[in-house]
Amino acid sequence: MDVQGLTRSAEAVAQRADCRTVDEAIVAYYAEQGDVPQRVADIQRFVQGDISAYRIRDGRAAGPGCPPRTPR
Repeated sequence: MDVQGLTRSAEAVAQRADCRTVDEAIVAYYAEQGDVPQRVADIQRFVQGDISAYRIRDGRAAGPGCPPRTPR
């Protein structure tokens, strides 16, 4: 068993944010700014971890683990 490899993998996963975290950061940005963020860079300061795999679509997070959005 490669314990060091498993540890590195687990640490890498822990460093990434999830969809819910990104949505919460969008809400925090909106509460502070009164407007919906347009780019992930706008909400980075509200999140600890890597959110580079996410995008903001229609005011909500889109990316890994996010439920598919139905068109309005």
